[in-house]
Amino acid sequence: MTGWRISKPGEADIRKAGFSTPWDAPMIPPFPLRFRDVEVLTLYWRTDPDAMAFLLPPPMEPVGDVACVHIYKMNDTDWLGPYSEANVMFGARLGDREGAYSPYLVLSSDVGVTHGREVHGQPKKLGEPRLAFRGDLIVGTVARNGIEVITGTMAYKQTPCTAGDLAPYFDFATNLNLKAVDHIDATPAIRQITSRRLAEVVVHEAWRGAGTVELRANAQLPVFRLPVRAPLEAFYWRADFTLVPGEVLHDYLEGAR
Repeated sequence: MTGWRISKPGEADIRKAGFSTPWDAPMIPPFPLRFRDVEVLTLYWRTDPDAMAFLLPPPMEPVGDVACVHIYKMNDTDWLGPYSEANVMFGARLGDREGAYSPYLVLSSDVGVTHGREVHGQPKKLGEPRLAFRGDLIVGTVARNGIEVITGTMAYKQTPCTAGDLAPYFDFATNLNLKAVDHIDATPAIRQITSRRLAEVVVHEAWRGAGTVELRANAQLPVFRLPVRAPLEAFYWRADFTLVPGEVLHDYLEGAR
């Protein structure tokens, strides 16, 4: 091969933060990652607190009885390019730290799935989230295995709102996750509760209104475990934000090594 050269990494390079394989075409992007012109449909519904508690790893505790899904159309993202994502969340706390726990995430990007699982510990799977305008209706869908497991709707841009209105039930910008990774010999390597918060958030527009949420059963994406007791508010918003490093809040293996 001519006209293209890349230096081979040494041991010091391999030990550096942000190293990924294949080393000459890395899978995992380094921080920070900038997301530009992101379109989001956020749908809230009242659910079963017992279901929230069942899905939440101890020692975290559920907060309230509201769940939500964000269905994203990522139009311009560093490394990943355009893709789509869906994040199912509900309010949770660990000690005095409150945020939102994600039991289910779905992406159309293999890079996004890998980054989310290996770095954040998010339970991401490959799927087909979609966000579309159908006349006077905003429609969000999430499919996995050819089954549409989430369908959400909102009237098209009827009531403007501000960025401060987008999280009326819990702080979804602080994302809490359970990170679980094993060594090759099957012994536990990482068992942590991690946290990350989006940075440099700029909301370009935001709209609120009545919304609907419909969940369908799927054993590989069982969002039906958070039943819709009553639909609440819906929001459509467009923003830029940056994904930056997070922190470890709890280490299950600390003192056990």
